[in-house]
Amino acid sequence: MTVPATSLLSGLNGRLPELRTLYEDLHAHPELSFQEVRTAGIVAARLREQGWDVTEGVGATGVVGVLTAGDGPVVLLRADMDALPVKEETGLPYASTRTAVDAAGDEVPVMHACGHDMHVTWLLGATALLAANRHAWRGTVVAVFQPAEEIGGAAAVIDDGFLERFPRADVCLGQHVAPLPAGFVGTRPGPVMAASDSLRVRLTGRGGHGSMPEATVDPVVMAAAIVMRLQTVVSREVGSGQQAVVTVGSIHGGTKENIIPDTAELTINIRSTVPAVRERVLDAVQRIIRAEAVASGAPEEPEITHFNAFPATVNEPQATAAVRAALTEALGEEHVLTLPHTLPASEDFGTFGTALRAPSVFWYVGGTDPAAYKAVDHDALLENGIPAGIPGNHSPLFAPAVDPTVEVGVTSLLAAAAQWLDAGAEPAR
Repeated sequence: MTVPATSLLSGLNGRLPELRTLYEDLHAHPELSFQEVRTAGIVAARLREQGWDVTEGVGATGVVGVLTAGDGPVVLLRADMDALPVKEETGLPYASTRTAVDAAGDEVPVMHACGHDMHVTWLLGATALLAANRHAWRGTVVAVFQPAEEIGGAAAVIDDGFLERFPRADVCLGQHVAPLPAGFVGTRPGPVMAASDSLRVRLTGRGGHGSMPEATVDPVVMAAAIVMRLQTVVSREVGSGQQAVVTVGSIHGGTKENIIPDTAELTINIRSTVPAVRERVLDAVQRIIRAEAVASGAPEEPEITHFNAFPATVNEPQATAAVRAALTEALGEEHVLTLPHTLPASEDFGTFGTALRAPSVFWYVGGTDPAAYKAVDHDALLENGIPAGIPGNHSPLFAPAVDPTVEVGVTSLLAAAAQWLDAGAEPAR
């Protein structure tokens, strides 16, 4: 028999002030991918205080906690920890003012613009209650505090012997704060988030004086031609009923207005929802890059580096139905939304379920002040998307409303976990 969610949630109200303080501290002290040293230290210390078996340095800066309460199913709960190179503009009293040196050696501003500070808070709230209510459940919980989600850190955790070092999960559960109204959650069976592929392209031309372009091969013009031609991939090579996005996120070339440089560099991001489309778009992008280089008379072939890749996040249907039932019971039917389609954003959470060959479920927890949605019908929200003017993830203005987002996130995570954990014996009175 599964454990009642109310048994795991006992004591949550009393812990909310401490969790709010924790969230504000994490928000004020963000750390870039694979630099989450302070955050990991806080996580490890709290898990040990709660009574968890703790392993640090997993996948570089990750932390894994294991708590066993007798024989029973193994449930993996995951939170990511890293922040983004974004300058915060929220004006909050606990806004980040931090800077850090990124992997390229550049000093950049740092902000929790994707809400991973909220994810850490949720999971630490859940681990505290699982430990405090250990008498009420049976099984094992593996709490994964993952580094570097923004650049695929789940693979680093798996590659660090995760499958051999920790109990093998029967189900993987994760959630993400989103610009939905606070108090609402949303999910869907099947593909819930797109696959992501990132390419770095180095174009080689032949530099020279800006007054003598005929003596050069201009890589800036080559780059511009590639950018424009790439706009035809989705419009002309992807079916109208299929999803894909191709974005050129950066373009760099040259140092001065009257010098034609030798090289230029592009970075490209591709989102897709099914493997066949993913392969078709990747092939088309690379074909166009090489063809434009030939058309420009480039002296060398472009260097194309596939430096980041996430698979599509796919929710196993039966497990998703169980999670939806749990969320409905915990929050009320009116607060549980069914997402109408796969979202074009990407996540590496699915790496765990794929590696473990276990069902996984991922869902969204609203974090925007409901007052911002007063005039928005929720059916229209699902159909038309987030209204203009409401900051989304990765925005310098993104800041989840602490209340009720902290409470709803902890509640959702434990309600979902309760669907797999066995009921324990209540202590003698």
